[in-house]
Amino acid sequence: MTNIPEIGKPAPNFSTPDQNDQIVNLTDFSQWVVLYFYPKDNTPGCTTEAIDFTNLSAEFTALNAKIIGVSPDSSTSHCKFITKHNLSITLLTDPEHQLIESYGAWGLKKFMGKEYMGVIRSTFLISPDKNITHVWSNVKTKGHAQAVLKKLQELSVK
Repeated sequence: MTNIPEIGKPAPNFSTPDQNDQIVNLTDFSQWVVLYFYPKDNTPGCTTEAIDFTNLSAEFTALNAKIIGVSPDSSTSHCKFITKHNLSITLLTDPEHQLIESYGAWGLKKFMGKEYMGVIRSTFLISPDKNITHVWSNVKTKGHAQAVLKKLQELSVK
């Protein structure tokens, strides 16, 4: 991964369509933002991650946090993904990878001996004042949503 925003620095702003083709800006939010990048709708790891964030959404909401997933998939794909798995999170579409690249989440990946460019699963915790407070790179989906919630709980106590 390259160009990963540093902890303590301002989060890169964005203006990107969501699953309903409504433009979402980072500046729209006055609360914590959990911004996570994932490769593809309806694949096993991505589905697990989205369901885990959805299952914990009440706890995130209680801590004044908004969960936003980002992938290169279309808004149509996102709507099908949300409906199929009854997701309660916002999904942004980034087919040109502009937002993904601005967070350093686009890079060289390897799978079964082949190298290709793709989304590197990563998550950014952004404070209400729009600074990066924590970064998870090369995320493993199992237990990830819980780890993000735990970090947010720790930061909210301060």
